[in-house]
Amino acid sequence: MDQRFTIGEMAKLHNIPVKTLRYYDDIDLFKPIEVDPNTNYRYYSIEQFEHLNTINYLRELGITLKEIKQQFNVRDRQMFYDMLARQEARVEQEIKHLKRAKKRLNNRQRELLCQYDDCGKPKVQTVHKRRIAQLKQPIRSHAELELSLKQLEKRSGLNASIFIGGVGVSRSVETLPKQVYNSIFLMLEDEDIDCELETIMPEREYATLLVNRERIHPKDYEPLLHLIDKNKLIVDGDAIERTIIDRYITSNQKEHLSEIQVPVLT
Repeated sequence: MDQRFTIGEMAKLHNIPVKTLRYYDDIDLFKPIEVDPNTNYRYYSIEQFEHLNTINYLRELGITLKEIKQQFNVRDRQMFYDMLARQEARVEQEIKHLKRAKKRLNNRQRELLCQYDDCGKPKVQTVHKRRIAQLKQPIRSHAELELSLKQLEKRSGLNASIFIGGVGVSRSVETLPKQVYNSIFLMLEDEDIDCELETIMPEREYATLLVNRERIHPKDYEPLLHLIDKNKLIVDGDAIERTIIDRYITSNQKEHLSEIQVPVLT
């Protein structure tokens, strides 16, 4: 008789759990060559090693057990090729997803390292071009803000939850001190995202201010307006407000952070 291996020996040789071999048996993917009728012990042969190696190879590539079983049932070269091609397409999609996640992670980490010493100190700086999905409509309360965000999410086909830290609102400086916004937007960090509400914020000069609080108050504009007036700058468009660090990131209110950007002409 050919050498036989118990399920434990087979699992150890191939570095897989015993319960995995039992499951493969239950779904008729990889069955033992012999089962002792008295003890129900499973036994495997050396001839089955390559079969299991192939399963492990395909599983390592991320191919589903259902697809692997179909392949072993048919054993067709074209079917095998198509199976690999489908998995390659899934891998490519996952790579894109991971690259997006990495970019978002890097952006958020960079913002979380903001210098709090800069809070309350207005300055003029050049801000690079930004792509946004923007919904223009009056927003007069926090409730309207949340509803507008959901409308933006629906109309743009984007999930706002993946844009934490990238949600902003715009307002006319002329409406101060009223707390009225005229749009809500999402920063589009991913180059391959397209939506009907997409627009571009061109590179330009902004009077900017970091504020050590979760939400911007109209009075927070005072240092910015003073800087603009002192340097004879001209407000040239809507101001932008964005929360960077809020209560869901830290319970320490001293670490909350928001930003105001007012486009200006020098």
